[in-house]
Amino acid sequence: MIPWIVLDTAKIPGGGELRLKQRGTEFSIMLGSNELMNSRLSGSEEALAKLACERIAGRGKPKILIGGLGMGFTLRAALALLGKDARIVVAELVPEVVAWARGPMAEVFAGCLDDPRVEVVEGDVGRLIRDGKGTYDAILLDVDNGPEGLSRDANDSLYNHAGLHAARSALKPGGVLTVWSQGPDRAFTRRLHESGFVVDEVKVRASTKGGGARHVIWVAANGGAAVSRPRSSPRTGQA
Repeated sequence: MIPWIVLDTAKIPGGGELRLKQRGTEFSIMLGSNELMNSRLSGSEEALAKLACERIAGRGKPKILIGGLGMGFTLRAALALLGKDARIVVAELVPEVVAWARGPMAEVFAGCLDDPRVEVVEGDVGRLIRDGKGTYDAILLDVDNGPEGLSRDANDSLYNHAGLHAARSALKPGGVLTVWSQGPDRAFTRRLHESGFVVDEVKVRASTKGGGARHVIWVAANGGAAVSRPRSSPRTGQA
């Protein structure tokens, strides 16, 4: 069997370290003993884009925000589904992940970062959301392992009541928020409803061939009148 080789490491702002590993043509990004993503498993990340793009089909000049570059599966799926007038902003907190996309994983990314519709921002997606009132037709979040943070405690601020209120404010009327998660989280579903979203919870497979682990994607539509923002604790990202 071909052994895994560690190609590089990257510090996560606020603590923790990512490791990029390669075995033959397969890549893996690890956090400790946890595999965050693998180049052989793209099904649920592609579904994150598909579910969002279906909801905004027919809109002229759609603007999309993707939180988390990962291995580019969500970005490539969105590019395939959206027209030439679309604009996609990808926020990636760890600069080395962008460097890996242009370096050792360039074949996996297949030049998608050079698409004229794409802008990569090395920074916190939460800041772009807070600064983007009424800006986006869709916000796609594949940050951490889902609403229950694994790699960075600060990620919880995306998924608590305050973060969801900011996401809803950043969406255009009728826009959609899609959120990837390793598994279900009833408390997060409840927070989405409480924040004024109309919510569907979709179970998808990790593999494009219909196998692998079952992941969850929340499809949250920005519908109805604005709601008041409930007070939340610093760790409401946990179920």
